[in-house]
Amino acid sequence: MAKIVTIVIVVLIAATAVFGFRWYSYVSNTDSPYDEVGIEINSRLPARLNQWGCDKLHATFGNVVPPYGCAAGDGTTWR
Repeated sequence: MAKIVTIVIVVLIAATAVFGFRWYSYVSNTDSPYDEVGIEINSRLPARLNQWGCDKLHATFGNVVPPYGCAAGDGTTWR
């Protein structure tokens, strides 16, 4: 039983590291705010992490239409 718990913990840590790295790479990029995987990860994160990611993207790409998850109610302005 202990071996199964260890394997589950290792898999959870690895998945968190992979998704965390992928998300941070997306919000700190300078190429485009429209990466599909990055948008999905960012839009599904808790509000505080999502807002931090959107703020970081807005600082880099403030003059373009925001990606899904970072738009205000009208869909064309950053929140």
